[in-house]
Amino acid sequence: MGYLIAVTILWSFSFSLIGVYLAGQVDSWFSVLMRVALASLIFLPFIKFRSVDKGLIVKLMMVGGCQLGLMYCFYYHSFLLLSVPEVLLFTVFTPIYVTLIYDFLKGQFSPWYLVTAIIAVSGAVVIKYSGINQDFITGFFVVQGANLCFAIGQVGYKYLMEKYQVELPQHTVFGYFYLGALCIATIAFLMFGNTDKLPTTTTQWGVLTYLGLFASGIGYFAWNKGATLVNAGALAVMNNALIPAGLVVNIVIWNRDADLTKLALGGVIILLSLWINETWVKRKVQQARTA
Repeated sequence: MGYLIAVTILWSFSFSLIGVYLAGQVDSWFSVLMRVALASLIFLPFIKFRSVDKGLIVKLMMVGGCQLGLMYCFYYHSFLLLSVPEVLLFTVFTPIYVTLIYDFLKGQFSPWYLVTAIIAVSGAVVIKYSGINQDFITGFFVVQGANLCFAIGQVGYKYLMEKYQVELPQHTVFGYFYLGALCIATIAFLMFGNTDKLPTTTTQWGVLTYLGLFASGIGYFAWNKGATLVNAGALAVMNNALIPAGLVVNIVIWNRDADLTKLALGGVIILLSLWINETWVKRKVQQARTA
C-alpha cells in the first residue's frame, strides 16, 4: 500500500501541471512522446534481454502500450475539452473498471471488492464540480477512454506478474512496458503531431521533464509494483484517492474554486472505503474462497 500512497502524492501534481502549463500550449502528441521517451530512458539500462520469457515480453509491451501509450493519448486530449477539476471528477469510474477487469481475467467474480469500489466512487461523486462547459459530454467519453486503458494496464500487469511468477527483479523487465508505450506514442505523434506547437519556454520543458522522469518513469513502476502487492479492492480504492489529492493541489497552489466541504466529505468516504476493504472485505473474500 505504501507504493500506491507515495505515487498518489506524486501524481496529484500532474493534473494541474498539464492543465496550467501544457494544455492548449504544447502539442499533446509531442507531450505524450516526450513523457514516454524520458520514462523509457530510466529503465533501459536495467532491462534484461536474456532469461525472460518471450511471451512475457510481448505482453508487457502490450500492457505498456495500453496503460501508458493509449491512455496518455486520451488523457492529454481531455484537457483541451475540460478543466482540471472536471478531468479529475470524470475519473471516478476507474475503480469499477479495475475490479471488473481483474475478476474477468481471474475467471471469477468477487462482489465484495465491487462494494468497496462503489463506496469509493460515491465518495468521489460527492466532490462534484459545477459549471461544466459545453464540451463536457465529449470530454467525459475521452476521459473514460483514458480510464479504461489505465485500468486494463494496471490490472494486466498485476495478472501477468501473478501468472508468470517472475523471479527477476521487476525493474529488470519493466523497461518492456515503456518500450510498448513508446511504440504507440511515436506512431501517434507521426500521425497527428503538430511540430509548430513544440515547447517554447523553460517552464514547459521543465514540466515535461518532471512528468517524464518522475511522474511516468518512477511513478508507473512504483504504482504497478504496488498493484501486485494489494488485492483488487484496495487497488480500486487507491485509484480514486487521486481525485481529492489532485483537487487539493489544484486549490492550494493554483487557487481554483471548489467546494471545500464536499471535498472533505468525499475524501472521508474514500478513506472509509479503504478501511472497509482492509479490515472486512479481505476476510470475507478469503472465507468465500476457502469454503
